[in-house]
Amino acid sequence: MSHIHSDRRRLTLSLMAVPFWAGVAPAFAAGAERSDITAHGAVADDKTINTAAIQQAIDGLAARGGGTVVVPAGVFVSGALFFKPGVHLHLAKGAVLKCSTDLKHFPVRRTRIEGHFAENFNPALVNADGCDGFHLSGEGTLDGAGRPIWDRFWKLRNAYKDPGNFPNISVPRARLALIERSRGVTVEGVTFKDSQFWNLHLYRCQDVTVKHARFVVPDDYKQAPSTDGIDLDSCQRVTIEGCYFSVTDDCIAAKGSKGPFALQDKDSPPVTDVRVRNCEFRRGHSVITLGSEATLVRDILVEDCRVTGHVLNVAVLKLRPDTPQHYENVHLRNLILQSERGAIVSVQPWTQYVDLKGAPPPKSIVRNIRLEGITGRYGGFGRIRPNPGQTEISDIVFKDIDLALRDARLDIAGASDVRLDNVIVNGKKASL
Repeated sequence: MSHIHSDRRRLTLSLMAVPFWAGVAPAFAAGAERSDITAHGAVADDKTINTAAIQQAIDGLAARGGGTVVVPAGVFVSGALFFKPGVHLHLAKGAVLKCSTDLKHFPVRRTRIEGHFAENFNPALVNADGCDGFHLSGEGTLDGAGRPIWDRFWKLRNAYKDPGNFPNISVPRARLALIERSRGVTVEGVTFKDSQFWNLHLYRCQDVTVKHARFVVPDDYKQAPSTDGIDLDSCQRVTIEGCYFSVTDDCIAAKGSKGPFALQDKDSPPVTDVRVRNCEFRRGHSVITLGSEATLVRDILVEDCRVTGHVLNVAVLKLRPDTPQHYENVHLRNLILQSERGAIVSVQPWTQYVDLKGAPPPKSIVRNIRLEGITGRYGGFGRIRPNPGQTEISDIVFKDIDLALRDARLDIAGASDVRLDNVIVNGKKASL
């Protein structure tokens, strides 16, 4: 059996298993006892720093065996909160849990960010480490209050000697949620708004469901920096469904480690078995991005989704010349595109922050990428290019596509076994 047929069989078996593992997460029931943060002195005046009161609610429930911290309607400002096993968070309708913009309330510590552990960077607003079954739920909002932080970022970046390589984590910023080393996680219904940095960062989690959540930044802010919707960092078995994305960076990103010795990084297992379905993507750099920090990513399925606004790319596979990468079994199907701009696929070198550390350029593999059942209108097909001499790209399939494109060219070089099957562009059958 050829490696291609073997890969396809493995992808099929993986996707057949999805309904089973996608149903695992809800089996972890949230704690029955509920603790309203106002009972611990939290004040909804959009100015009082409520960190101590909310942490008291968390710690009290943990001491009594667990339960759910409830944020009622109103605007509650807070710094970093640290959840304990068995303690969950519910944001009631009209509730806003809002980041302080004074980063002293997010004191630096060792934290996972951008493919490694930074010894001195800010934690998130909501932090949950080793919290199996953690539930973050409700119709309320996590608000990053990001605008002044974004303004500060651009001021410093624009003054930097090499703006294109300005270190992201040189500016203190808080993510909205960091959930790590946890199984059976559920995030449901919550709006993630105006995050200072990434919105929902999942690290080394398994059996995760994110559903009916919203990830948004203001339409009138051109580029809110690093406002990724969901970052899947070294995670396995994740379902994202019924979500809405309107951000200015990657809507969903698969991440891991980076650098020429990344395969030796035991803290960064592969990203595998990810299913995205029935989501709407209105704004962002991409629907799904692999990288920039990533080594092995495989068995990714995006299906039954809509792109309804200005999303620059549908699928982005970033090829770092300093990192050995293996991207395999990526399937996008049954997508409706409704935009005048953007590229359907971008597989090409990504050279920001490259550092070979004196090592020779590593080899990478991209194979079994399928785009199927795509209709509507968009900017163009995009580009597929390797890092010369480093990347083996093969088995790329475009099937059952009917699109109106402003640019009908498919810019391909250095890839083998690229096939078009029933691809109609601007009313005409397309060919390579």
